[in-house]
Parts: sequence; structure tokens; C-alpha cells
Amino acid sequence: MSPQYDAIIVGTRCAGAPTAMLLARRGYRVLLVDRATFPSDTMSTHIVHPPGIAALRRWGLLDRLASTGCPPITSYSFDFGPIRIAGSLRPDDGVATAYCPRRTVLDYLLVEAAVAAGAELRERFTADEVLIEDGRVTGLRGHTAGGMTITERARVVVGADGRHSLVAKAVQAPQYHERPTISAGYYAYWSGLPAEGWQGYIRPPRAIGVAPTNDGLTMVTVNWPRTEFDANRRDVEGAFARAFGLVPEFAERLRAATRETRIVGTGDLPNYFRKPYGPGWALVGDAGYHKDPITAQGISDAFRDAEALAAGLDDALSGRRGFDDAMAEHQQARDERALPMYEFTCDLARLEPPPPELQRLLGAVHTSQAAMDGFVSVIAGTVPVPEFFGPENTERIMAGAATDAPS
Repeated sequence: MSPQYDAIIVGTRCAGAPTAMLLARRGYRVLLVDRATFPSDTMSTHIVHPPGIAALRRWGLLDRLASTGCPPITSYSFDFGPIRIAGSLRPDDGVATAYCPRRTVLDYLLVEAAVAAGAELRERFTADEVLIEDGRVTGLRGHTAGGMTITERARVVVGADGRHSLVAKAVQAPQYHERPTISAGYYAYWSGLPAEGWQGYIRPPRAIGVAPTNDGLTMVTVNWPRTEFDANRRDVEGAFARAFGLVPEFAERLRAATRETRIVGTGDLPNYFRKPYGPGWALVGDAGYHKDPITAQGISDAFRDAEALAAGLDDALSGRRGFDDAMAEHQQARDERALPMYEFTCDLARLEPPPPELQRLLGAVHTSQAAMDGFVSVIAGTVPVPEFFGPENTERIMAGAATDAPS
């Protein structure tokens, strides 16, 4: 039986919708399925760093995001207690701005763009089974909200269905570079809490994040070690209050604001890479690679992954290259790009006091605006981790701090 679709994409949010859009723009027949309807929310701390915003601009969607009233973010700051590092973001592909759009806004925008490009959207559809014949994925079986079972076939099935991906489980995608869950993350939204840029307060073993979002609201996140998850989830509001108490000046600002939503979060934040392809299947976004959200890389990574996967699938589906060759190159490029930030993020997520060598470096960074701009741009994903923390750059920062020190 010949497949009706070139690609079926399971999951229609920040990884699946762009993948569908980019394939549809290339003329492929794409089916998008999701159990949700749109617009709808999903659990997410949703900062989009400049590389993600640069992707939206390439796709012709940045003006639509800006028109939603979500405030642009041009600076990041990280308050470590003794020192505060604050700086402007270095650009990626000419973009030096971040945004923190609500997922009700961003996901709907992406889904609309995929449909406008020609992808078929099937909402309120639950994927039940990945079809595998002679060792190759050939399609998907699922059911509608009304209970009707539907089977569809495609040349490739893409899992964009998150950490607990049905597709990844069905094909037993190998995992590597695994780390257990390190921290738990919770967040809520406040009104009356102005925020200038993305602000972080690091008070081991706590981290607080603050960023402006849509509708005049401000997102506030709190991370604590996973070992405290069970105790803290019995009194999340109390755990939030105790975290804020570590930063009295922020706690005072918060008392003048109003929490508009319930606090939501999770301790299910595993760290892993998965092999992102095999016969008739591929993985994108969190389905293929996930790390602790403390550096807020997830959406920007999903956009980059979608762009790269769509290009690789185009090579394979068009016959220009073999599927395995195109996908192996995609995996290698993804891993080389992602691994340094992955390791950096896992280290930060431990929420431990910096070792003495890093404390000295942070103190030196604090003395130079250029160095501070570089540090915040590492978090923003526009300066590579190895470039900033490499010996040549760190020696330059330390030497500059020594030169500037009073005699």
C-alpha cells in the first residue's frame, strides 16, 4: 500500500509544527497530529533565546510574534549574591533579542504557519501505535476524540512528542550521555511585577528566574534539587516563599504584585540524547534530546533541531542522499553543537556553590562589561560555551581584572 503522506509528525508544538511547516514549504505531504487543540497551554518555562528568534525571523514569523505584545528582552542579569553579572546579548544571525511568549501564543502561531504552508492538522487525535513492518516504521494508528480508529501511512514518522515519546518507545531509540533528573522546576505568573530583561537570582540550592511575558504578566520560576521534590511538592507555595526569602529585595517587589495563576512544575526532567533516526522514523525536539530547563534552551533547541531535521529529510525524501547518510550527518552535527551546553546546563542544575576557580572567574567577569556581555551571551546561546570558558578567553578576563584592580 503506497503511503498517503511523505511525513506524519506526532506532536504539534515547538518542534513538530516548525518541522511540518518547513517540509510543507518544500512541497511534501505532511500530516500533523496532536491530542490537544490550539491555542492551548503546556507546561513550559518559555524563554526563546536569540537563536530561536533568529529562526522565527528566517521563517517570516517574527513580526507576528512581536505583534502579540510580548515584550522584547535585550539584557540578562544573574545575581549571585556577592556579585551581579548583567549584560547585553551578542547577536545570532543579526538578532540580539529574546522573547518569553506564552505557549498559548507561540504554539498557536507555529501551528497556523504549518497549516498555511499546506500541512494537514488533526487535533484531538491520540496516537496509539506506531506501525512497524519488516523492521521499518510505515505509519501510525490512533483514534479521534469520538473514538474512531484511523490508520495512516507515511514514508517517515517523526516523533515530536516530548520526553515520553511514543515514537521513541516504539522504536526503542537508544539513549546516551544520560544524566538523572538533577533539579525540579516550578513557575507561575504575576501581574504588577515589572521586569527589565531576564533576571536570575542564584542562591544555592535555589535559583529564581524572572521574565516578562504576554498580557502584562511576568513569569517567575524557582528551581530546587530533585532530592527535595517530594518534600516540597506537599507545600509548593511555602517552598516558593522560602526561596524568595533568600533574596529580600526581590521578595519585597513580589509582595506588591499579584499572583494570577496557580504554581505548576515537575520533577520529571531527565537529561539524555537519543538516536534521532532509524528505518522510517525520526525524532525532533525533546523526543530526541532533553536537558534541565535551568538555562531555558529547550525552545531554541527545538527550532534549530526542526530546521536541521527538515533539511536532512528533504535530502532523503527527494532522493538526493540516502536516508541513513543524511540522518547520520544530522545526528553528528546536533550532538557536536549541543553537548557543551548540555554539560554546562547539567552542572548549573546541581545548584551548588561555584567551586573556587569559577568564583574567581565570575569575580573577574564582574569587572568588565565586555566579559559580562560574553557570559550572559553564553546563556543566550550566542557565544559557544567552549569559546567563553576556553583557556585563552578566561586568561584574558583574569588578566584584565588584575590590571584593573587597585594597587
